[in-house]
Amino acid sequence: MIQQVTRGIKISVKTSFQGTFLKNYKIHFAFGYHITIENQSNDSVQLNSRFWKIKDALSKDEIVKGEGVIGKKPVLKPGESHTYSSGCLLTSPFGAMSGHYSMINFTSTRKFRVAIPSFKLSAPFALN
Repeated sequence: MIQQVTRGIKISVKTSFQGTFLKNYKIHFAFGYHITIENQSNDSVQLNSRFWKIKDALSKDEIVKGEGVIGKKPVLKPGESHTYSSGCLLTSPFGAMSGHYSMINFTSTRKFRVAIPSFKLSAPFALN
């Protein structure tokens, strides 16, 4: 598990390989990730948007931006956490993801970014 804390917000990431399948006559590698966002600060915060950079060993980097996470903009009081699962497809058995969440602190009304630690995606059969 990969973890990182930014401004009192702890991000924990666990990845899994989901399998391979054909899409448009090309093999693709499916990866899942499970993320927990924990508010270790003294203020209530809300996650408003996400930014991902997905690196694929055999393809161009992909940028993904959007509101919330899986259709939600969770509000986290001090000590609360939000967990969700998602995934991505790569054209190679190796890749990586990193990014950030844009959040707002309800006490100060200031927006801030929370780093999502870089994590590797690798199919177990492709490792030496």
